[in-house]
Amino acid sequence: MPRDWTDNLLARWAAIRPGLDMDAYQVTARISRVGLHIARHQEEVFGRFGLNRGEVGVLSALRTAGPPHRLSPTQLFKGLMLSSAGMTSRLDRLEGRGLVKRAADPTDRRAIVVELTDAGRKLLDEAVADNTKSEGVLLEGLSATEIATLGRLLHKMLDALEPGSPDSEGK
Repeated sequence: MPRDWTDNLLARWAAIRPGLDMDAYQVTARISRVGLHIARHQEEVFGRFGLNRGEVGVLSALRTAGPPHRLSPTQLFKGLMLSSAGMTSRLDRLEGRGLVKRAADPTDRRAIVVELTDAGRKLLDEAVADNTKSEGVLLEGLSATEIATLGRLLHKMLDALEPGSPDSEGK
């Protein structure tokens, strides 16, 4: 396999700091670079729908919450690991476009809920379908077996980093 950017960087570090164990960087530096490629790719796809990745995250959380596709702002910002202010800004933009609406919480009149509108659901479904097709391009260099193996390894890594998260329950 030819040397890549990470190999060259680690070789330079080895020259500067011989004996420093840089093995973890063989993985983490590559994951970071892959993450940048994925983010750029998703921004391009979602941008065609007038959305950014963060907005898709909010809409997706609502869509996957199941009918009536409604969550509290607190559930949204905790689930998406955002600040309350960051969530408010996203919700303002999405509500201004008619993709979500804020309403009184039917179970607590002091609170509000955010609900996905029909327009938001339709736009999100189109954007996610387009992105799903498009993401296969990012994995073209891997076989089906390699994709499955990589998926399991990344799952294992995230389980260790996010113990007790809802995504790691039930194993």
